[in-house]
Amino acid sequence: MHPDDVTLLTALEESLWRPSTRFDRDHLARVYADDFDEFGRSGRHWSREASIEAQAEAFEAVLPLPHLRIRAVGSDAALLTYRSETTYPEEGVTLIANRSSLWQRVDGEWRLRFHQGTPTH
Repeated sequence: MHPDDVTLLTALEESLWRPSTRFDRDHLARVYADDFDEFGRSGRHWSREASIEAQAEAFEAVLPLPHLRIRAVGSDAALLTYRSETTYPEEGVTLIANRSSLWQRVDGEWRLRFHQGTPTH
């Protein structure tokens, strides 16, 4: 995988862990593929529309993403895996999950097709 793609994919994935871009509906509409869906850490299924419309909430995530690994799965697709550590100050909890994201280059732009979070300790 080209180093520029690694840099861009890292920045795109991390944008989903920054409150300023995580709840920016225009940003998400550009980043999510038309058929995006997610199985969240909670086990809930999130459609593209539900993810974009999610209500903002206060959180702090560890960045850079711990244990981030990017693997090419074709000339225009990449699998990102990492661990998320997210603190919700209002609730006083930190949630840890193993994460995977499948990105695909569509019309020259990287789009997130699928994301999954699995709870861990």
